Amino acid sequence: MVELSNRSAVEPFHAMDVLAEATRRRDAGHPVISMAVGQPAHPAPKAALDAARKALEHGRLGYTDALGTLSLRTAIAHHYQKRHGIALDPQRIAVTTGSSAGFNLAFLALFDPGDCVAIARPGYPAYRNILAALGLTVVEVEANAESGFTLTPENLARAAAKVGRPLKGVLLASPANPTGTVTGRAGLKALADYCRAENIAFISDEIYHGLTFAGEEASALELTDDVVVINSFSKYYCMTGWRIGWMVLPEAQVRGFERIAQSLYISPPELSQIAAEAALGAQIELDGYKAAYAANRDMLLRRLPEIGLSIASPMDGAFYAYADVSRFTNDSMAFARRMLAEINVAATPGFDFDPLEGHRTMRFSYAGSTADMNEAMDRIARWIA
Repeated sequence: MVELSNRSAVEPFHAMDVLAEATRRRDAGHPVISMAVGQPAHPAPKAALDAARKALEHGRLGYTDALGTLSLRTAIAHHYQKRHGIALDPQRIAVTTGSSAGFNLAFLALFDPGDCVAIARPGYPAYRNILAALGLTVVEVEANAESGFTLTPENLARAAAKVGRPLKGVLLASPANPTGTVTGRAGLKALADYCRAENIAFISDEIYHGLTFAGEEASALELTDDVVVINSFSKYYCMTGWRIGWMVLPEAQVRGFERIAQSLYISPPELSQIAAEAALGAQIELDGYKAAYAANRDMLLRRLPEIGLSIASPMDGAFYAYADVSRFTNDSMAFARRMLAEINVAATPGFDFDPLEGHRTMRFSYAGSTADMNEAMDRIARWIA
């Protein structure tokens, strides 16, 4: 048998493994509550569902342009004008098969094998895994209380000095997964200026925009055009399974991204593009969903410390609580397995997000229903006690 390539030896995405085990237990009849992944409890907005139904009745769904329909790209441009006061040429927007395809395209278009790309630690594990699979050098930069749980020119410069090689890319998420950190305008501008001065590609992950509860939510596009912005309809728009996202690109880079997208993905799914365009007008409905997350957030901010799980980072945005479990375990992987097996509550071990310190932390998603979140906290409290 032919052996797999070294690319396949990347670390598993443990949140997805936990989700798979939770699904198996649920299918076997166990009363599982999942706080493992960022899966909104709510369906796609009504306007999106109605638009998809109408498109299915028509039935003529097929390929679109590789970077998406002009109609959706124009609607996204209008969204930036309305929300951020930015005038964007729709031709700078690339619609993608989820934000995951956006990361693949960005890493392939911007970097060559061996290039150093900086990400925050703790941070979203797929960054690390995709970069490693593509033969890039991952530079994990500790984002702690001293740096405001975000990337700064100072900690990036120290990381580059430690590696002994220049950085070719910096990827920042705001709001961030798993920490919930929101990097405001001043922090984004400092990063943009640093990257420009050092000739570093700047990628801004903004997939949790719309889900900020404290702090200053800003798009990097408000501060610079020299940035690749990645966003998604999965989180705020509750369309995870539709696999639809977008990018905003510097004008000079659009064609390069398009050439890669043509061969990798042909085009994003037309049905999802139709639904996504309708979802952009559903802010009133979606802000109602956000209010439910805010209630869950307030409850976890109170209940987790009462249980003995202190909050390890800000919960200013996204829909995650990153908690310190070191009072009860020094092995968050084993803790997560026991919690699922013994009380049917699924959460993600911190090792997913932080290979060095994650054995002491867990991530709890509060994107589920308020009833489920309360029940999960009750189960954990009884289990720990």
